[in-house]
Amino acid sequence: MLPNTFPAAVSFRPTSRAQSPRQGLCSASNACAAIALALLFWVSTAFAQSSDEDAPRAIVAQKQAPLSGRASSLWWQSDPNAQPQASRATTSPATSPNENKDEGKQSKRILWIFPNYRAVSANTQLPPLSLKEKFWLATQDSFDYSSFISAGIVAGISQGNKSYPEFGQGAKGYGRYYWHAVSDQAVGNYLTEAIVPFATREDPRYYTLGQGGFFKRTGYAVSRLFITRTDASGRTFNFSEIVGNGAGAGISDTYYPSRERTWTKTGQKWLTQIALDGVFNVAKEFWPDINRYIFHGKY
Repeated sequence: MLPNTFPAAVSFRPTSRAQSPRQGLCSASNACAAIALALLFWVSTAFAQSSDEDAPRAIVAQKQAPLSGRASSLWWQSDPNAQPQASRATTSPATSPNENKDEGKQSKRILWIFPNYRAVSANTQLPPLSLKEKFWLATQDSFDYSSFISAGIVAGISQGNKSYPEFGQGAKGYGRYYWHAVSDQAVGNYLTEAIVPFATREDPRYYTLGQGGFFKRTGYAVSRLFITRTDASGRTFNFSEIVGNGAGAGISDTYYPSRERTWTKTGQKWLTQIALDGVFNVAKEFWPDINRYIFHGKY
């Protein structure tokens, strides 16, 4: 909770002073940010429900893959004794039953904090995602508790650098930075994980390579920014990443102050988000190894 940092745009306290043009721009941009976030959350609830029927088949499949020779319970199942369906996820024919089953095994979170819902374990084949499942995937990434933490960090850095002087400093200024950062994350997630992938029939998930040397796997992780899978398990240019993040950067201009809507600012946001996604791809690729060798599978 940030009770003292909510944007001034939604404050109902009367004031006797005339609002300056600069304050008006901030109020309008903050109102648009709040409205955009509310609309995204409303749309997500229309496409994703908490019932078993609406849970994403692909994520169910990944969680139903056997771990250490026994079935693991699903976090959304009301019956802890429910048995997983073996046909949901299959391993590559080249994978031997005697191999270490934890190798390349992705967990739901990285270090118990950062969401890892889009990562698919190595040598795992999953069914394609429906539109509802893609929206649910974007919702998980957008409204996970860790997303609000990361937005707070981004807001603090932006305020420290005075990236948008119109937002001001202090608690109210931080509130403006914070809610804009939350909105930016949500807009980007829904475009790159749901809307554009549905239009282009792409799979927004990251499929772990899980084998080879450091440079090979790092190169693979970075290349996934430009190459991705289709819903039919083919390969295609990653329109979701490149076009989706570009559209997100452009849409964000609508709720930022007008003087900040420049090609330079928009391009910076676009390239920054792509670079961050590349870093996260590398982290997802090597996380199973880090978890196995350093944390002994505790995470």
